[in-house]
Amino acid sequence: GILSIEQLISRVGVIGVTLMALLSGFGAVNCPYTYMSYFLRNVTDADILALERRLLQTMDMIVSKKKRIAVAHRTMFQRGEVHNKPTGFWGMIKSVTTSVPGSENLSLIQQEVDALEELSRQLFLETADLHATKERIEYSKTFQGKYFNFLGYFFSIYCVWKIFMATINIVFDRVGKTDPVTRGIEITVNYLGIQFDVKFWSQHISFILVGIIIVTSIRGLLITLTKFFYAISSSKSSNVIVLLLAQIMVSGMYFVSSVLLIRMSMPPEYRTIITEVLGEL
Repeated sequence: GILSIEQLISRVGVIGVTLMALLSGFGAVNCPYTYMSYFLRNVTDADILALERRLLQTMDMIVSKKKRIAVAHRTMFQRGEVHNKPTGFWGMIKSVTTSVPGSENLSLIQQEVDALEELSRQLFLETADLHATKERIEYSKTFQGKYFNFLGYFFSIYCVWKIFMATINIVFDRVGKTDPVTRGIEITVNYLGIQFDVKFWSQHISFILVGIIIVTSIRGLLITLTKFFYAISSSKSSNVIVLLLAQIMVSGMYFVSSVLLIRMSMPPEYRTIITEVLGEL
């Protein structure tokens, strides 16, 4: 029926899996770029000082030109050009054809000020980016930074493997019978020829890995939505964004989709239990 659990979960799952695909695609690129030291560019104190010097010089030029504009306005005010400005058609002709000795071309100076202010904003953003990169370099040298760097390599390889296997499953229209952790342990044990309880340890490692993926994916979703909220929120749109976040989280769309996708990473016996709960999807 249309109100059965299979119908409801399938419709919720379509939207949720699409949302997860978009967020996962962003996270798969952003996470290694953020935590792996391989993507850090070399930033020195000399680079930061040079950019800050350019920013200060630009600010000095802006102040100098604004001072010229203020002096020109004061001179015009003292000469009575502000209050006694000619009006009418002949006044416009006279203002165009005549010029006051020593007067400044205020419109040209204002255009230069606008261009310099835009340049100063870009220099400020570049300076902030260099400082953030410098902090990331210092953080990557700590124990926690090295730990996240290792996790970045590990999950990058895991992501590439999942993309490869998903492509093969789609092309050959097959369903995976073994989760990636169990398959990886079996290959390692057979290659090294050691005695190892694959079934016991694969279950625990699989659940730990799945738990890490759940926690990090939900954390990434909340962080991404928080950044989106701060970027576009206002006094009128804040309530709408909060309601949208509640709709995504409270309705269980994201969590149901996570269960649907995590089912493929679990051993067959536990996968069957989840299938019985969710229905024949």
